[in-house]
Amino acid sequence: MKLIAGVDEVGRGSLIGPVYAAAVILNKTINKKLLEDSKKLSKNKREFLAKYIKKNSIWATGKASIKEIEKMNILHASLLAMKRAIKKLKRKPKLVLIDGNKLPEIKNYKLKSIIKGDQKIASISAASIIAKVTRDKIITNLGKNFKDYNWDKNSGYGTREHLKTIKKLGITKHHRKTFSPINKKI
Repeated sequence: MKLIAGVDEVGRGSLIGPVYAAAVILNKTINKKLLEDSKKLSKNKREFLAKYIKKNSIWATGKASIKEIEKMNILHASLLAMKRAIKKLKRKPKLVLIDGNKLPEIKNYKLKSIIKGDQKIASISAASIIAKVTRDKIITNLGKNFKDYNWDKNSGYGTREHLKTIKKLGITKHHRKTFSPINKKI
């Protein structure tokens, strides 16, 4: 059987925290009809599917820190998170399908980018689910010490409510200082 991994990232547009990626090699017995882009699923369905995917696949996550995001920019940090997830897989895939139009630099791997891959390819959908659930848990935990920002609801994205709170209370150490409008608050 040809091992194919799907890869996706989450958190590029958030104003806080690291960016996460997941790489997933699905077992042939998994029900692919259950899998779709994580953005189209409710939180409960994503969490249920994340457990199901983890039991029925080879998977790994990778992240790039706020410092890395600020040093190299969000695109390169996202590609770094993807590379880390791919390298952490317990088995090396013959082909890696990556959501989007950019590929990480990684030697000795065959990579292919697929625009809207999270809507077309089951393994990329699975990766989007794993990455989203993983990052959401981290952001929810960060938010316990910053309740006014409601990160458990907005995942750190620039919602009207989040921006209003930033204006009122300022930024935290978890905000990406190179991101607009955060960089205007410094």
